[in-house]
Amino acid sequence: MSNHESAILEIDGVSKTFDRTPVLRDVNLEVPRGTIVALLGASGSGKTTLLQIIAGLQDPDAGTLRIDGKDMRAVPPFERSVNMMFQSYALFPHLTVLGNVEYGLKARGVKRAERQRRLAWALELTRLAEFGDRRPDQLSGGQRQRVALARCLVMQPAILLLDEPMAALDRGLRAQVQQELISIQRKVGTTFIVVTHDQEEAMAISDYIAVMDKGRIAQFDPPRILYENPRSRFVASFLGNINLFDGSVGGSESGRLRFATDDGLEIFIAPENCADPKSICTVGFRPERLLVSRIPIDCPNHWPGVIEQVSYSGTFSRATIRTPAGRLLDATLMNVGGAAGSELLAGDAVHVGLPPDGVVVMTQ
Repeated sequence: MSNHESAILEIDGVSKTFDRTPVLRDVNLEVPRGTIVALLGASGSGKTTLLQIIAGLQDPDAGTLRIDGKDMRAVPPFERSVNMMFQSYALFPHLTVLGNVEYGLKARGVKRAERQRRLAWALELTRLAEFGDRRPDQLSGGQRQRVALARCLVMQPAILLLDEPMAALDRGLRAQVQQELISIQRKVGTTFIVVTHDQEEAMAISDYIAVMDKGRIAQFDPPRILYENPRSRFVASFLGNINLFDGSVGGSESGRLRFATDDGLEIFIAPENCADPKSICTVGFRPERLLVSRIPIDCPNHWPGVIEQVSYSGTFSRATIRTPAGRLLDATLMNVGGAAGSELLAGDAVHVGLPPDGVVVMTQ
């Protein structure tokens, strides 16, 4: 978290057990104010339970939770400056868009003039002003999502919790809705905490991602740092494809660290990629960092190989390359201007290069 960002949510040592099964294990997290944070993990990782504890729908067995510096242990859900948008949207089918968005304001006893002002603001923000008289069954999936969002934002929460907000949408709509969500958040400045199991979605919408595994936060960082500098094999593998190697550091050459893999490959690492060489246990590199050519490549890391398989995907191709030692490497090749990816075929002999600064170092 940068110095100018303050934490709106602080979670210290939160644990939760259901039927003697630990679901959250000593979770610590600080959420910067005014950001979009994704809780990313597979089913059973604890992300939904953590969201419910933030909302006050579950009580932790241990630990503390503070919103805007205030301890939430004795604060019921309806008194927290938090609102939740459920995966199903939970719209009232018999109410119009206006009725759905206004419902919480009426329940809180907000005066009519203030209700009208907030309604107009929320409907304009979510581009629903012309749909006020329609019922949910007369709206598209994306429009229903915006109604659910407007109903939450009209309450002006400090934190908005979103549980799998894109799950009910067709894949074709998701990219558009993701951009709308980002745009709305930037306009209102409300902190969004989004639960998702979709890595691409988390990367696309978030300022920070908390990668969860077995009830713990494996790493909390901006998407680019998580992708380019994962601290563990789990995080590296969970976010995108990566070629991973176990081994050990075997000295240095020309200012670069030499890493000997367990299957006989020698990989040179840029020294700035590792502060403590003795801590390295695994290295990896993303498929897009590999250089592939039919002619030798002038690069500190270079190996011969044979194309096992190529799959064409429009702007890029995915290739599997077998090294002389039998190791399979995944490569992503751009298909631009006759680049290698659009010309290579299974069975072709190739040369593979990898810049030392493309090697990711992991210590867990």
